[in-house]
Amino acid sequence: MKNYISSHNAPPLYIPTIPRGKLSAPVKMADRPVAVAEKRLMDVKLGELGSWLGGRDFTPNGIISSIRRGHDRYYNKYINVKKGGIGGVAMLVVGYVAISYLWEYDHIKHDRWRKYH
Repeated sequence: MKNYISSHNAPPLYIPTIPRGKLSAPVKMADRPVAVAEKRLMDVKLGELGSWLGGRDFTPNGIISSIRRGHDRYYNKYINVKKGGIGGVAMLVVGYVAISYLWEYDHIKHDRWRKYH
């Protein structure tokens, strides 16, 4: 039996019905289970952190490739864009200033307490 809705002046409008038991949701990528070693760091729960770190590649080639992937991701997100601004370069400069300050902190601290006379 078909379901129809009609008004006085319009032709009837057909509304299909879905039979019970035939309804299934499509499988999305988020619904599939992912191994802990393949997850990104932001998606790892605190209890899974040990097994996630165990799945990382700490060989020299693995470390170099992870640095390369991070550089490529940063470059494509902040530098290689159609309408770029100063944000990406400013982050690099601020990071450089912060790291150089941390590296020289002992020397700066030592000079601060020295008396000049």
